[in-house]
Amino acid sequence: MAGNTFGRLFRVTTWGESHGPALGAVIDGCPPRLSLSAADIEAELARRRPGVQAHATSRREPDKVEILSGVFDGQTTGTPISLIIYNRDVRSQDYDELRLVFRPGHGDFTYQAKYGIRDHRGGGRASARETAARVAAGAVAQKVLDQEGVQVLAYTLELGGVRAQKIDESAIWDNPFACPDPEAAAAMEARVQEVRALKDSLGGVVQVRVRGCPPGLGEPVFDKLDAALAAAVMSVGAVKGVSIGAGFNAARRLGSENNDPLIPGGFASNHAGGILAGISNGDEIILNAAVKPIPSIAREQQTIDLKGQPRTLTVKGRHDISAIPRIVPVIMAMVRLTLADFLLRQRAIQ
Repeated sequence: MAGNTFGRLFRVTTWGESHGPALGAVIDGCPPRLSLSAADIEAELARRRPGVQAHATSRREPDKVEILSGVFDGQTTGTPISLIIYNRDVRSQDYDELRLVFRPGHGDFTYQAKYGIRDHRGGGRASARETAARVAAGAVAQKVLDQEGVQVLAYTLELGGVRAQKIDESAIWDNPFACPDPEAAAAMEARVQEVRALKDSLGGVVQVRVRGCPPGLGEPVFDKLDAALAAAVMSVGAVKGVSIGAGFNAARRLGSENNDPLIPGGFASNHAGGILAGISNGDEIILNAAVKPIPSIAREQQTIDLKGQPRTLTVKGRHDISAIPRIVPVIMAMVRLTLADFLLRQRAIQ
C-alpha cells in the first residue's frame, strides 16, 4: 500500500510534487453521464489558489486544469478521469539550504526516515501544493453528491484564537478568511498582521456542515462513516484533530443531556452530529477540524542536518501565515470524496 489512493468504489489517486512540472489526480469509479467541465473544477480550485490572499504565499499559480480522459461531450463516461494541473511559478533555489537540514514541524525528517531520499524543493510530495489535486477530485465527487441533493459547506470557525460568534453563510467568501462572521474576520486580519510582524504563523479551526445526506451511509464496526470522515480529513497535512457533533464536549455531559430525542420528522437536537453507530441518521453532519500553524516560519529555529549535527535554520521561500483559509476547500473536498464513496457503496447493497 503506497498510501496515494483514497476510497473503495470512488477511488482517487493523486500524484505530483510541489516543484515538479505538474500534479494531478486519477479518478476511477465515477458514474457515467454526469455533466463535467474544466470550469466546474476550476471554480473550486480558485478558492485554494495561491497568490490571491494578501496574507498568503506570494506564489502565483493559475491552477488551470486539463481533463485528459473520462469525459466526452461534456459528460463522464464511466472510465477513469485523469486531471492535470501544471506548476507555473516555482522558485526551487529558495530551498537550496533545505537539501541538508530538516525544517522543524515539517515532514522533512520523516520522509527522509521512510524513503532515505526526499524532494526538498518546497516540501515535495508533503507540500500543501498536493492538495490542489484533492480539490479537483472533490469537485468531481460533488457531481455524484448532486444526484442526491447533498450539500457540503465549510468555513473558518476560528483563527489564531479569534472565533466566529455568528454564522452568516452568505458572508463566508466575502472576506479573505472564509469566515461567516464579518466582525470576527476583521479581528482575524488584525491578528494575522500581529503575527506576521513576529515572523510566526497561526492555526485555527475549520467547520464543515453536510446537508441532505440520506440516512444509512456508513458501515458497521470498522468502516463507520464518522471514522472514515475523520481519517479523510486527518489525511490533510496540517490537520491535527477532528471532532464530530458535540465532540469532546460529549465527554462532559450526562447521557440525558447528550442524547438526541427522536421526534416525528427527525431529532430534537443534534449532539451526534448527524451520525449514530457510525451510520448517517439523515440529520446535518457537523465536523470540526483543528489546523496546526504552518511549520515553515521566518524565525530562527533549532534543528539538525542529515548527519544529525545541530543547526539553526531560518526558512526562506514563499509561505502562508496560516493554512486557513486555503485549507477550507481542501477539507471540504475530503468530505465530498468520502461521502461520494459511501453513497456508491450504499447503492451497491441496495
